[in-house]
Amino acid sequence: MKIKYGRFFPFLLLMTTSLLYPGDCEFHTLSRIKPQTSDKTQAKAVVELLKRILGGRSRDFIVSVNRTFSNDTLDVCELRSAKNNKIVAIGNTGVAVASGIYNYLKYFCNCHVSWSGNQLNVPRILPPLTGVLRISSQHRCRYYQNVCTQSYSNVWWDWPRWEKEIDWMALNGFNMPLAYTGQEALWQEVYLSLGLNQTEVDEFFTGPAFLAWNRMGNLFKWGGPLPQSWHVKQLHLQFKILDRMRALGMIPVLPAFSGIVPPGITRLYPKANVTRLNPWSHFNCTYSCAYLLDPRDPLFQRIGGLFMTQMVEQFGTDHIYGADTFNEMTPSSSDPAYLSSVSRAVFNTMTLVDPQAVWLMQGWLFVSDTEFWKPAQVKALLHGVPLGRMIVLDLFAESMPAFAFTESFYGQPFIWCMLHNFGGNNGMFGTVEQVNLGPFEALRFPNSTLVGLGMTPEGIEQNPVVYELMSEIAWRKEPVNLAKWVSLYAARRYGSLDESLGVAWQLLFRSVYNCTWKGYKNHNHSPLVRRPSLHMNTSVWYEPAHLYEAWRLLFEAAPTLIGTETFRYDLVDVTRQALQRLTTEFYREIVHAFQTQKLPELLTTGGVLVYDLLPELDRLLSSDVHFLLGVWLENARSMGLNEREAQLYDFNARNQVTLWGPEGNILDYANKEWGGLIEDYYSQRWALFVNTLVECLDRGKPFKQDTFNQEVFQVEKGFLYNEQKYPSEPLGNTYDIARRIFLKYYPQALKRLT
Repeated sequence: MKIKYGRFFPFLLLMTTSLLYPGDCEFHTLSRIKPQTSDKTQAKAVVELLKRILGGRSRDFIVSVNRTFSNDTLDVCELRSAKNNKIVAIGNTGVAVASGIYNYLKYFCNCHVSWSGNQLNVPRILPPLTGVLRISSQHRCRYYQNVCTQSYSNVWWDWPRWEKEIDWMALNGFNMPLAYTGQEALWQEVYLSLGLNQTEVDEFFTGPAFLAWNRMGNLFKWGGPLPQSWHVKQLHLQFKILDRMRALGMIPVLPAFSGIVPPGITRLYPKANVTRLNPWSHFNCTYSCAYLLDPRDPLFQRIGGLFMTQMVEQFGTDHIYGADTFNEMTPSSSDPAYLSSVSRAVFNTMTLVDPQAVWLMQGWLFVSDTEFWKPAQVKALLHGVPLGRMIVLDLFAESMPAFAFTESFYGQPFIWCMLHNFGGNNGMFGTVEQVNLGPFEALRFPNSTLVGLGMTPEGIEQNPVVYELMSEIAWRKEPVNLAKWVSLYAARRYGSLDESLGVAWQLLFRSVYNCTWKGYKNHNHSPLVRRPSLHMNTSVWYEPAHLYEAWRLLFEAAPTLIGTETFRYDLVDVTRQALQRLTTEFYREIVHAFQTQKLPELLTTGGVLVYDLLPELDRLLSSDVHFLLGVWLENARSMGLNEREAQLYDFNARNQVTLWGPEGNILDYANKEWGGLIEDYYSQRWALFVNTLVECLDRGKPFKQDTFNQEVFQVEKGFLYNEQKYPSEPLGNTYDIARRIFLKYYPQALKRLT
């Protein structure tokens, strides 16, 4: 049945500084980008947020929003003690008030809110404030999310999960979130109205788990088609998301047209100037090779205008629109005039419908293809839009800052972003020194056009400490003392003053969380989550001894803290990281035994890895709800209206975290160390690898990687179709399992350090 959508569719003294706006450009445009909901609505939204996280204790806070409280466009909140042990919080936006209250909860009440659990043991009597606590940001924009986050993390979310995330955004001070949900419903209406048939539309969209790359023009059809029920659900979800974001004073970023069109456009408009781009990543033209409509073709403005009109009618607007041209795709011409015409045309489709439009663009293309994007090409693309009417996300600024080699994006305003995570991997990783220093270096850059800070992870719900640090930096006037900061983090995360926990976290900040390798991309290269071979990456950026000592300190604190959700998560995560590192050591020994033809050693080491270490890791992960494959799959299946749809979503969910494509095109990119996935995917590959090596030694034959790849591909595909149901509730006692693993493998870890 065809569905029509129609209209149902202790850092207390912070400072505020003016933004560095160059002379005659239109940066003043950004000052008009502000919350559109009333002060009363924003205050009510903050009150409701506090009720959700604090329950009855929310009555201890008196909330007020007054947009005139700030004499410029920068957010500020002031808190003071009142009668009856209450705290009064007043700010110019809902986000400013929410983040101000969370600052008080963290640094005066020793509380903590995170993806992996909350620690909200609020003192019976709220600690009083002496004088006024003023919290302010020197950054107009605090941006959140990556286009890819929508697929790697948010894809199966329902409204309760989105509600929690929007609460988290507000508490951490984000006022400019991406809001891309539900756009396919509008695109379908646009393309059907142009004359495409339903089959052509269905073959354009990917399945849900791959929509991020469909939106950027990289991928088509794979994992689809999208059921009509998907469009309806996502459309209604978007209405709720936007209502809540705006109620809190946020400025959602909506999608726009970048020029990528379905192949069916060439049937309808055979004279249209359409160029087919090269294949993307390791896909062939069956699922990639985007059709790009020339911006100078009149059809470009027609399609872009139709979509913008439909979107503004359905979703309203806050005048910020995201569109990505040539994301990981090489343009057909390097002619600066052509590149300027592209960006000019994209921008014109926005301003024809919304004269106040500002274009937000990911700057990833400038660092992913430096051979093409030379200064003339970068400048041409950026200057196709009036200065101040585009904001560039310096997407990976903590490792590969583009503002430094583009003269601050040649005058266009930009947001310094921490990408941090690729593919939603859950290995421990961070670049805390650069996160701490980089934003302030960007502010001091000559003629800096910095207008904000952002977080752009491809996947979330991992490494919460890194995201809490980054969110705080946007409200700081100078870098923090990392050792002191992380000690306070440990205290509030667990609600414990045990100094050994602070020491453990200082060790983690000196090791796994302090990668200083220039340009390093956190794809979790560990052999544990990669297809085995004799030539795997075994390098790490940190000293394993620091990790193992932190592991010991956390384990020793476990008897009294294991009942605390946040501690339990970290004990599992640090133990997981230690076993991940040990897997690398076992792998090295396996390869050495094979190369020196020592069959007994190969059998012993391989046997321990396959039949003990990996099963123990799976049992540990299966004991915590945050590390369950079953949760990911159950959330996917729950989106289906019937078994057919549930199976489609199940396939999408399984394929993304393993083969990522029909033939392992982006194999293991989105790897996850989850209970169930270790046992039935990674462990099965390692068993085949060890058995193959044993057989080669036993028969005196060489190991042939190509042959092994063909065999292991059958194992990998088997996981996609095994129809296994995985628990979505934790199994086993985390402490008992962690204790057994520690007593067994901690001595081995220390032995391998010598």
